[in-house]
Amino acid sequence: MICLNNGKIAALPKPGQDEYPWRVFFGYLAAAVLFRYLCHSLMLIPVLFNELRPAPHLPDLVLAAVPRLSWVARWNYYFWIACYFPPAFYLLYRDRRLFARFIIIDGVISLIRGLMIPLTGLGPTHRPDVNALRPFDLWPAWWQLVNPYKALVHDTAGILLTKDMFFSGHIATTFLLYLYSRRLGKRESRVFLVLQLFCLLVVFFSHLHYTIDVIGAYAITFTVFILGDRWLCQKFPRLECRPF
Repeated sequence: MICLNNGKIAALPKPGQDEYPWRVFFGYLAAAVLFRYLCHSLMLIPVLFNELRPAPHLPDLVLAAVPRLSWVARWNYYFWIACYFPPAFYLLYRDRRLFARFIIIDGVISLIRGLMIPLTGLGPTHRPDVNALRPFDLWPAWWQLVNPYKALVHDTAGILLTKDMFFSGHIATTFLLYLYSRRLGKRESRVFLVLQLFCLLVVFFSHLHYTIDVIGAYAITFTVFILGDRWLCQKFPRLECRPF
């Protein structure tokens, strides 16, 4: 791959070559995990405040027509993990500059989502608004959610986060991956697109979000991607390979 670096053209080692910088790869990966974890943790604070407020249920024509499959709902976070982490690792494996821009925009979208959720204040899609009737302690609940073991093994997100969360994080993250995968080639972008559409089906068949959350996720993610990626390339030329 040929990239611009301070006005000079330099060839980056291809994955699989002996000179491929694996130390840089794992350094980027560690920094990305830490950055994304911090963004997610901050996002959860306004989300938990929102959980304590009463919120209305919305009628939804799509959810009324699509059956809710309990097994899909039970495994929806694991389906999302399968559609997010392997493609993200592959993006880093192929192009660390592209990955750096992806993870920064992904973190920004997560923080925006944390602000949007209490602004919308929508009730659960398919169950009673139990948290408004039975308040919980904020910071112990936050700690359970940011603890990776409890979040994945004990499903603390499914237990503590009962309200709708505008906009859909499942859709936003996988759609952003697809947008960046277009730089990798048609074959790779098609795989990323299939994973994104699979995640879309998971969202609807689990009744995880209202339809407006899905539409909002696409619109907001695309807007932040167009504006944010351009700004990153202009502000930090070393992150730029070639424009979209």
